[in-house]
Amino acid sequence: MDVGADEFEESLPLLQELVQEADFVGLDIEFTGLRSNLSGPQQISLFDLPSDWYLKTRQSVQQFTVCQIGLSVFSAIEGEANKYIAHSCNFFLFPTTFGILDSEFSFQASSVQFLNQYGFNYNKFLKNGIPYMNEEQEKKIRHDILTGNWRVRSSPDKDQIKAVIDKVTRWLDLAKEGDWMTLPGIAGFQAFEVQLVLRQALPDIWTVLRDEGVVVKKVSKQHRWYLQNTSCDRESCWKENILLSARGFSVFFQMLVKAQKEMNFPRVSNLSEVYEVLNSDLNPTKNSGPEIVHASRCEKYVKTKCPHEAAYDAFLCGSVLLKVAHLLLQKIHGIDPVPESSFPQYLDVLAPYVNQVNLIRARVPKINFSGPDYPSIRPPILILSIKRWPGVSEQQVYHKFQNLCKFDVRRLTRSQFLLLTNKFKDARNVLKEYRGHPTLCISLYRYWRHSPDVNCVLQVCGIVTAWALLAFIFGRSGP
Repeated sequence: MDVGADEFEESLPLLQELVQEADFVGLDIEFTGLRSNLSGPQQISLFDLPSDWYLKTRQSVQQFTVCQIGLSVFSAIEGEANKYIAHSCNFFLFPTTFGILDSEFSFQASSVQFLNQYGFNYNKFLKNGIPYMNEEQEKKIRHDILTGNWRVRSSPDKDQIKAVIDKVTRWLDLAKEGDWMTLPGIAGFQAFEVQLVLRQALPDIWTVLRDEGVVVKKVSKQHRWYLQNTSCDRESCWKENILLSARGFSVFFQMLVKAQKEMNFPRVSNLSEVYEVLNSDLNPTKNSGPEIVHASRCEKYVKTKCPHEAAYDAFLCGSVLLKVAHLLLQKIHGIDPVPESSFPQYLDVLAPYVNQVNLIRARVPKINFSGPDYPSIRPPILILSIKRWPGVSEQQVYHKFQNLCKFDVRRLTRSQFLLLTNKFKDARNVLKEYRGHPTLCISLYRYWRHSPDVNCVLQVCGIVTAWALLAFIFGRSGP
């Protein structure tokens, strides 16, 4: 099921009910770009600590925007052992343009081509994306609306509102108190935006939102004061509704977080392959594992594979979670038969992996958001000492070895470089290949032997010790 701005408010109650009753939720997010071509200190490297890796990736992703969120809601079927039903939805998102908010974001050409290849609907994203805002934007808009410092910034909204004000002003010249008119075709949070501007600009009108559009009524100033202070449409409550509508998908996402149904399974480079393996005969628990069926309104994925469509990837994530949990449960019981499985049992076996995210190229295999990171299991760092190659750069060193193996390269001194790979065999091969090389000497890096900082400290200590010894000797030989 694909959901845009037109369908979102209508489907929100059903979505909230599904999430509240769910056992767990699979989630996938598509961006307008993945990672820019970082260079220099911002380039992600095997040398990075987990915290460095996270901050660099976060900074890179923030250049882009979320264009689609996929949600797959898994619920156990009552009365049927270890069987689940999955409700899968694609949400097309577009940043809120409300008041002073007018976000800037980037597209990465390769990402656009990639999503096009898999049939991404850019028309729905750009024309009918559900508005959303982050916490900082929400705080700013809330403050501006509640303090009366709110104003329209975007040109299309200004043009639309100017036309609406002109239309209402011409009507007011001929209208009598109690007359009303309807402004059709204005919906969503823009309807609240239009009403706010009209109420600020024209003191002798009142507005209400109806199914047919925004209704404008001519009233006396006394009646206007009465409506503002005594009706259920009080301005303070009404402004909260404006904010609620402008937040759009952020409301649902925060509700999803509070429901505590999310279990983020570490992603690998090819999610589809993991799903296929778990559903093949290679999985020893294939016949005893959980059964998953698609909901009646979400049957698109029964026979159709849609890789990199957010809801489909979310469904794969949730399915992999269930099947891996069943594998872990089987491992605990060993050769004993696995008892009738339930989702609470799956949560128990998955508990040691909560808040851990797989890292494909980093010093450690995964980052732990709720505790200390695991020790590195990567190959050792190598040190390259170069003779007779003046002015050599990190890029030149990288290209020198790329046909044999791929190293991340970091300069240590003018003629020394650190080399790091994620494959043990590459480290062994390069040590063997360049043993005894006349100009390129490669060996294992030893901190206490090779670190410039340690060498500097040792040199200073040596100098201090030498001066102390000389002072002691000459002091003793004096009169």
